[in-house]
Amino acid sequence: MKWTKIAFLSSLIFFIGCDASNNANTNDAPNNVDQAESQTDNKKSRKDVRIAFYNVENLFDPADDPNKPDEEFTPKGKNKWTIDRYEKKLKQLGKVINTMELPTFIGLCEVENKKVVVDLAANEALADGHYDIAHVESNDYRGIDVALLYNKNRFTVESVENKVLSFPRRITNGQNYTSRDLFHVTGQLDDGETLHIFVNHWPSRRGGLKASEPKRTFVAGKLRQMIDKVQADDKDARIIIMGDFNDETDNKSITKVLKAVAKDSDTPNELVNCFAAQDAKDEGSYNYRGTWNMLDQIILSDNFFDSNSALQYESSTIFKEDFIMYKDSRNGPSPSRTYGGPNYYGGFSDHLPVYIDIDAK
Repeated sequence: MKWTKIAFLSSLIFFIGCDASNNANTNDAPNNVDQAESQTDNKKSRKDVRIAFYNVENLFDPADDPNKPDEEFTPKGKNKWTIDRYEKKLKQLGKVINTMELPTFIGLCEVENKKVVVDLAANEALADGHYDIAHVESNDYRGIDVALLYNKNRFTVESVENKVLSFPRRITNGQNYTSRDLFHVTGQLDDGETLHIFVNHWPSRRGGLKASEPKRTFVAGKLRQMIDKVQADDKDARIIIMGDFNDETDNKSITKVLKAVAKDSDTPNELVNCFAAQDAKDEGSYNYRGTWNMLDQIILSDNFFDSNSALQYESSTIFKEDFIMYKDSRNGPSPSRTYGGPNYYGGFSDHLPVYIDIDAK
């Protein structure tokens, strides 16, 4: 009996000692930077860069702006867009971004104004993303804009350019037509690399793919001019282009006008479309009547594919987690959308987000 008590006490002391030792190891400051980074993020190095784009489907605030045709997205409008519905959508979008592991950059489209982007960035689920906002009110006829969320601890904005587009009447059937501006943010990453980030939301396919194509090729030409100017000033400029292009990776506006192609294309790879491979496999970010369309894309300058580069393209992903999908009986799995016409479904967005990972050497 005496031996048993001694053994029990010895065992107890042993386990307490182990627990104290484990707690000490957990709470002690890391011995070096690598350990600190490992403890902060077990999945990705803190130096790596994740770049995402998300069409968030009509992120309007419920207030009526007298200068915009936003009446349908008000409590008394046809969509009955209440503060509760607005806050639910913000929370859902926050969950998506958090599940994407808080990308360093998130391009957004279909945001009404700066306020909704501020409200999104203030989401509790995004607190560890340390997000700041780049946004300029655009000239779009519906009053929706593009914007950029970025981790302010990792990126410093140096300039913002908003290119207003004036469409020639020959491609608008003589009508006045406005669309989202081309948004260009220049800044410096924490490793000293300068980045040129272009956020896009090109004209829709309303009226049919072919009939609306001239509008998108026009915008592609204007963006190409902006890219040419950047590269004329710096031939080694690091360029990131993201957006909802309302065209797919093999359409004329992307391949012939913007000159963005797949990495394995025979065309010289001045701009590389990171989602051409998914498009070739009939994958996509938008489901139209059962057919996936790769409308949301991220395109890089080819220096991200240089094996000696400090920043190297690693992978591309269509974010397709079950919780943002709806199993449509006719069209198969589709993004769980907020509205279908005037019908409120309470989902996330009619588009899936996309992202790429950049390996920092």
